[in-house]
Amino acid sequence: MYEQEYTMISVEEARERILELVSVLEVVDVGIFEALDRVLAEDVYSDMNVPPLDNTAMDGYAVRAADTFGADRSNPVSLQVIFDLAAGYTTDVSVHSGTAIRIMTGAPIPPGADAVVPFEETDEAQVGFAGLPTSQGGGRWVKIFKAAKLGANIRRAGEDLREGERILALGTVVRPPEIGLLSSVGRSRVQVHRRPRVAIIATGDELVEINQRPGPGQIRNSNNYTVAAGVLRYGGIPLMLGIARDSHEDLSRKIKDGLENGADLIITSGGVSVGDFDVVKQVLAAEGEIRFWRVRMKPGKPLAFGHIQGVPHLGLPGNPVSTAVAFELFVRPALLKMQGKTRFNKPEVEAVFQDSIPRKDDRRHYLRVVLDRREGQYVARLTGEQGSGILTSMVKANGLAIIPEDARSVAPGEKVRVMLLDWPEES
Repeated sequence: MYEQEYTMISVEEARERILELVSVLEVVDVGIFEALDRVLAEDVYSDMNVPPLDNTAMDGYAVRAADTFGADRSNPVSLQVIFDLAAGYTTDVSVHSGTAIRIMTGAPIPPGADAVVPFEETDEAQVGFAGLPTSQGGGRWVKIFKAAKLGANIRRAGEDLREGERILALGTVVRPPEIGLLSSVGRSRVQVHRRPRVAIIATGDELVEINQRPGPGQIRNSNNYTVAAGVLRYGGIPLMLGIARDSHEDLSRKIKDGLENGADLIITSGGVSVGDFDVVKQVLAAEGEIRFWRVRMKPGKPLAFGHIQGVPHLGLPGNPVSTAVAFELFVRPALLKMQGKTRFNKPEVEAVFQDSIPRKDDRRHYLRVVLDRREGQYVARLTGEQGSGILTSMVKANGLAIIPEDARSVAPGEKVRVMLLDWPEES
């Protein structure tokens, strides 16, 4: 059963129905780098204290804080340097009254020390430095120009992580800092959700492959490549199944190939409107379960959604801009959910619209815009002609201006919401 063909539903309802049918994929064990941008399917615990020992946060001198009491530039305290300690080494040499150990960042705090004085607050000197008492004997000396507080510049054992502590929770998205944290507790492999395999099929007798020159009435198949690139970008594995001709048999064969190749999601483009040769809904109705609707949006009104043998299917419109916009709104969230992610919305900002939109229909419009920041506020201007066949309008865009259903027109200077497609670095 599916709804009346001419019923339009909202973007939110369409996405909600899609996400209801899409399931989180099973768990796999992967190497640490393969986990990047994926979702942990386990809690991770620390196998040790990090740092394992008290250590210095600065290059300087390990001292007894009491020995530096009252030190300043006009009245420095002189201490004898009795040892040099580099990171990666330990020592049994103890700091006692009147002495210091020269120490490098990360080295363990030696016995007897309870503070570290940074190099910039000292002046190391050799024997015979003016003002040093002769009774202190030979060796190296350091002058302390600032009193140290107890515990100054010491990182305590377990300050970052404690043995047995949960350091990453199930559901965490793994970024480079998480990779570093995993490595610090010796985890070279982790449990994450599997990447979805996505069957990608374009439909239409007018299509030719991209390495062919189109003949009269033909166009190259760009949609499969737009969709496949999006699948890769958002963590999926594209299964490129080529072009299905406008026949029930050919499309059924392509879909069967996708299922046999382990597809978790089927994406078609074209064949979802109300024409005689729009076969996607016919195939889905005959071989699976379909809800076919039109979404109250422009571009991208025709959309088919259902499943075949339990595998979700999204039938995107055939026009290239419609395909790209529908991918952002519907396919991308589905891919993210399948990988265990729970945050689906791209950032939105308010911007001053620089163009005008004459009277429009009651659909929500997604206009391709260039978003800039000027004098402390965002401004948005159209990328040019907004026809659903003009793919360059997407190429030039870094955002989609969202014009609500109840807005009948937009004038220059009005505020609009803009969904960021990309958020590049600013100079």
